[in-house]
Amino acid sequence: MSNRLPDSSRTEQSPDERIVLAHGGGGELTRRLLLDHIVPKLANELLSPLTDGAVLPAAAGRICFTTDAFVVQPLEFPGGDIGRLAVAGTVNDLAVMGAVPKALSLALVIEEGLPIRVLDRIVDSIAATAAEADVLIATGDTKVIEHRGPDGLTITTTGVGELPEGLELDAGRIVPGDAILITGRIAEHGLAVMSARKGLAFQTDLVSDVAPLGGLAQCLLGAGGRVRFLRDPTRSGLAGVLADLAEETHLGIEIDEEAVPISATARHAAELLGLDPLTVANEGKIVAVVAGEDGPAVLAACREHPRGRHAAILGRFTEKTDWPLVELLTRVGGRRIVQRPYGEELPRIC
Repeated sequence: MSNRLPDSSRTEQSPDERIVLAHGGGGELTRRLLLDHIVPKLANELLSPLTDGAVLPAAAGRICFTTDAFVVQPLEFPGGDIGRLAVAGTVNDLAVMGAVPKALSLALVIEEGLPIRVLDRIVDSIAATAAEADVLIATGDTKVIEHRGPDGLTITTTGVGELPEGLELDAGRIVPGDAILITGRIAEHGLAVMSARKGLAFQTDLVSDVAPLGGLAQCLLGAGGRVRFLRDPTRSGLAGVLADLAEETHLGIEIDEEAVPISATARHAAELLGLDPLTVANEGKIVAVVAGEDGPAVLAACREHPRGRHAAILGRFTEKTDWPLVELLTRVGGRRIVQRPYGEELPRIC
């Protein structure tokens, strides 16, 4: 998307039309691909000049910058697709840094053979999710390569956001007694992707929780409590975030199993697949660490937000130790050590 394209009326496409290598050759088919299927759907004042880069207004404070690549299989799954995931994932990485997301770049690497109708649905989803997140697709690139795998599309997004002066979110600020909050029910994204995998499908009404969380993060930060730290529990799930925090802070963590929000459907699906829902990925949740006495106020504010109505305080940090552990206080009164998964339990989920 780096050369100005002349105006042209959309051409009719066969329902069975697929991407071919010539779509990436820089000629008429490339022009048609961009004009008919990508640029008009994403048009805005930053992208429309179609120059080699976007010119962004300078921020008054600090800039937050992040990038991510998305290779989820399958491309479409219950509740979302790779396009929604790419926008939301990068927006959320900015949001948990405390930044207000402003603009994204978008790079599409399309394999020959991808049905154009699938590409159309995904670009529509990108546009809709960017509008939901109030960010602009400011610049990007499109490449077409030979067929390599079963799905045929990877996306790389880079995001910039404005970070308010004086805001510091850092695990180093966490102290014993701080509360751990999660903004909703866990494990839904990873299990929804699993349900859509060829050969692994099962009857379930699970849908992915993938969503942009900029507004929810600002709600948490604006609740009047002392928020120490935010993170989105994606790969390795809630267990991965908690294990990281125990290692970084050298503090113990105690989590109440009864307090962990999870739907009955997700719990049963995880049991069927032999998975610990604490290790399953989420793409629409935030883990927050808040000063202990401020936990109830932040929780109440979170539950007022549409994406935080199932929020819960899970547990707390305990005293510093040479061997920091995350312990789950079970329903039957026992204790279980929570660890991040050793390898990849699920198919690629982002």
